[in-house]
Amino acid sequence: MRYGLNLPNGGAWGDARTLGELARLAEESGWDGVFLEDYIVWQGHQDVPTFDPWIALAAMATQTMRVRLGTTISPLTRRRPWRVARETVTLDHLSNGRLILGVGLGDTDHDVASFGAFGEVTDAKARGKMLDEALDVLVGLWRGEPFSYRGEYYRVNKVTLLPRPVQTPRIPIWVGGGFPLQGPTQRALRWDGSCMYKQPGATAWEDWTPDDVRALKAMAIRQRGASTPFDIALGGRQRGDDWEKERALIRSLADAGATWWVEYIEQDRCDLDAARVCIARGPLRIE
Repeated sequence: MRYGLNLPNGGAWGDARTLGELARLAEESGWDGVFLEDYIVWQGHQDVPTFDPWIALAAMATQTMRVRLGTTISPLTRRRPWRVARETVTLDHLSNGRLILGVGLGDTDHDVASFGAFGEVTDAKARGKMLDEALDVLVGLWRGEPFSYRGEYYRVNKVTLLPRPVQTPRIPIWVGGGFPLQGPTQRALRWDGSCMYKQPGATAWEDWTPDDVRALKAMAIRQRGASTPFDIALGGRQRGDDWEKERALIRSLADAGATWWVEYIEQDRCDLDAARVCIARGPLRIE
């Protein structure tokens, strides 16, 4: 099991300089990864300062040597895939091959100011098709060979983008969304990992269960084979008060096949000093 932090790209300490400092602290404190949200307007709050995650990730890359860096998640439907190809390869080189790209449709409920207010597509079915096409374009351009593509939403005509990513065969792609919904689940199985949340039932938030993990793991083995790596990144919430209970949950999920546990540091609950304390205490390792 690896342990990550999910940090906001908005609010009082969401700027690039501070996130670089926090990423360095996370590395020093034993975390394995630091991941950023990707909002144009942070969770739809226009009165909250919001900063570009790609520039922040660049600052984080220069302040660290070991931790994995990435997004959870970037809505590719409001980003041109060739621009993302350039940005991700640049970050992969800057970090010496530590980038993980988390993608998804985006949350139009919390992020309406980043979609409808700018005339972006809001229909989930259409955004799903756009995301699939964007991923095809992205991976095609990462190959560093002449690439053409003709889809419903994107077209590329014999373009070669160099350099290639540092990582081989390419930068890992994790897919977010609601589990066990068919669209995001099948999309995640096509790529390198899942950073999906559990689709809410009667409550606003539900942790994954070991049975959920085993079900996704079994699907991955059926579709990809047992020898093909597939990350299952879980968590995505603030740490609970009962640390031993949290460790027991993490241990049960790891035994079922989960590979990452990611804690979210919430702006609403933490000022910068409190965020530093939460990071400096390190992850809840189960070894």
